[in-house]
This record gives sequence, structure tokens and C-alpha cells, in this order.
Amino acid sequence: MGRKSKAQPSRGERKGKDTGKRFKPKPCMFCQEQISWIDYKDVNLLRRYMSDRAKIRARRVSGNCVQHQRDVALAIKTARELALLPYATRVSSSRGGRGGGGRGRDRDDRGPSRDERPPRPGPGDAPPPAPRGGAKSADAPTVQQETVVESQ
Repeated sequence: MGRKSKAQPSRGERKGKDTGKRFKPKPCMFCQEQISWIDYKDVNLLRRYMSDRAKIRARRVSGNCVQHQRDVALAIKTARELALLPYATRVSSSRGGRGGGGRGRDRDDRGPSRDERPPRPGPGDAPPPAPRGGAKSADAPTVQQETVVESQ
């Protein structure tokens, strides 16, 4: 026998549950102060709408209306083109060394890490290939066996 599908009730049929988060939207600062044009040279103002990694903040975070968010984004992009603002900034972490949270430290069974390995030989560093076939070449070294004589 097949399973009975539990169809979820539509939003209008839900009773007693909080259907969504209620929040008060932030007022747009540009609308409040009746600023009609956002200057791309006003770097201090534009930095307020950028994260610490130089990303443009979203509308719900910044509280801008649609039109002013578009204007802010355009002004930030123009300022980036003119090198007034960075495209990205490096964030230094408080932890030293490479990340990973301590994972990968136990490499005993897998050999040394890439940092500890000697460099690979390049194409010019490889020894010449051995001659193929049964014939020995004249310049190939010959191996001589030593005889050991025991003296008493």
C-alpha cells in the first residue's frame, strides 16, 4: 500500500502559528534626508554600505530602498573603478599558520606534507633513459664481480 501524502495546508489555513517574522523595516537614510544623488567621491558615506571585506551590503542589512540601493551600488562600483575604494580587502585571522582547525596534522601514515617534500625534478634534471634491447652500448658501464679470497 502506498503512503498517504501529507499535504501541507496553505498559508490561509494555518491557524495559531506564527507564519512569518514580523520586523520593522529600517527607513532609508537617503529618503529621510531627501538626498537625490549619491556622490561616488564621498568615500566615507559609501564605506558605511560595504562590509569589512569590501562587499556591498544587502538591502535588508543597509535599510535602503530599491532605488537608493541601486544608486549606492553604482556609486561603489564607480569608486572602485577609479581606485577610491578597494575591490576586496584581506582580513588577517587571529590564528597563525594555515587554517583547517588542526585537521591533517597526523600525516605519519601518508608521508610528509607538500611543504616538507623536496622539490620535484624538472625535465632537465632527469637521468638519461637506459638503452632498450639486449645489446650493450660501448659507453655503458659494465659491472664486474669481485672475488673474495679468504686467507687463514
